[in-house]
Amino acid sequence: MPHEPPTTALPASDRRELLRLALASAATLWLPRSARGQTRFETNPFSLGVASGSPTATSIVLWTRLALPGLFGSRLGDDPVTVRWEMAHDEAFSRPVQSGQAIASAALAHSVHVEVGGLDPDRWYWYRFMAGDAVSQSGRTRTFPAPDAPAARLRLAYASCQRWEHGYYGAYRHMRQEDVDAVVFLGDYIYEYPGALNAARLPDGGWVTTLAGYRQRYALHKSDPDLRAMHAACPWLVTWDDHEVQNDYAGTHEGENGPPVADFASRRAAAYQAFYEHMPLRASVLVRALAGPPGADELRIHGQARFGRLASLYLLDDRQYRDPQACSRAGRPGSGRVDPADCAVWEDPRRSLLGSAQEAWLDDAFSRARTGWNVVCQQTLFGRRDFRPGAGESLWNDGWDGYPAARLRFTDSLRRHSVSNPVLFGGDVHENWVGHVKADYRDPASASVGVEFCGTSITSRPAGGGRHAEWLEENPHFVFADARHRGYGIAEFTPRRLSTALRVIDDPSSTAPSISTLARFSVSAGRSVIERE
Repeated sequence: MPHEPPTTALPASDRRELLRLALASAATLWLPRSARGQTRFETNPFSLGVASGSPTATSIVLWTRLALPGLFGSRLGDDPVTVRWEMAHDEAFSRPVQSGQAIASAALAHSVHVEVGGLDPDRWYWYRFMAGDAVSQSGRTRTFPAPDAPAARLRLAYASCQRWEHGYYGAYRHMRQEDVDAVVFLGDYIYEYPGALNAARLPDGGWVTTLAGYRQRYALHKSDPDLRAMHAACPWLVTWDDHEVQNDYAGTHEGENGPPVADFASRRAAAYQAFYEHMPLRASVLVRALAGPPGADELRIHGQARFGRLASLYLLDDRQYRDPQACSRAGRPGSGRVDPADCAVWEDPRRSLLGSAQEAWLDDAFSRARTGWNVVCQQTLFGRRDFRPGAGESLWNDGWDGYPAARLRFTDSLRRHSVSNPVLFGGDVHENWVGHVKADYRDPASASVGVEFCGTSITSRPAGGGRHAEWLEENPHFVFADARHRGYGIAEFTPRRLSTALRVIDDPSSTAPSISTLARFSVSAGRSVIERE
């Protein structure tokens, strides 16, 4: 049976051991031939596929996790496994670039996060893994252009919210044909729920609250062939939202549903570890957490990547450091719609969605922002969305609306540092929203300081309502909204223009859905104005 995570902070000795293993899973080990494992596997242990991520101009992270099918995930036992890897210029691996070995340890679910450096900028590569007599599928990845190099085009896919029960991941089958340089995944990679009404398919394992449960749920999601294939097609930049831990959790405060746990901090730490184990993240993400004070358990995933002189990408984390939602009903945890006039703490300037340290980091990054496109990749809808037409307000307290002082600090930072061409991507709400980022949403006449594209979900159903025409009229900074369709967005950046296509599938319950373009938009460099194509 799955074992519960510890209910107290890891002892120092265990933290040191995990730290050592995290570094061993990322390092390139040059072991003598006699040390190479000759394990024979009854089935291919690379059943969860391969992935790459955290790209820079000269490096990339290569990921895999060894797992044999079983009721509760891996049946590899407690012994470490030596994993070999190769990188080449071609799919046939006839022009090798680098190779090496890493250790897959049971303490980290037999995952490896190989950090390959010394690569050429702005170049595509192929990679694969070997363990004993088993060989993984091949993956394709790329480095970004050097920070000072010109770049003619950046083509990104942005996606979020892929609840297993709500459909198949056929959207990724079409995304593979989009010729993207990278995928930006904006949260809710897994869901902790035990099931759903009218489910297209059901997860196993019930409610997820333990390290073993989170590992099992990630393995379930990665069993989908279209998701695995998209991971193997290009690098991913990933962040999380709430369901990687628990619905509507806020910082160190538990969310609203599911079975109670004695120690939410330990549940969160287990969920964070499982996220690291299954994502192409650098070892420094986990090392920072393990090297910190016992009980801190921070997993710093926010950061920045540059794509030549064309674009800077800022990846944010609005869950780990946020203050609790304000004025939820009956004082319960979680989210809801709130009239700010009835909530005394709504405008409290001390409340933050990103946390003070991340806010300071982002402000400093904006102060150093270069010309070109400055693309902020974060979890949710940024613009004000009032659900009550006419007098009064009804605002959702789980997103930026619930943290108006923090949102104003964000837009003030954009203006103060004259950040060029700000573009925000978001997810979470399971709907497409397209709009202008206002300097101050309290003043409808305030300047537009950027543009926003909040994407729909891969499969997760919207909450309902369907009054989007009324809501658009009440919130004129938005130019488009749709809740009917599932899919993803494609954004193509050139020095002069951003073009965005909202790509939607016809039926998420189908394993082979058709694809179409719901709407297209463009933004000219130097003008924070969205044009419908």
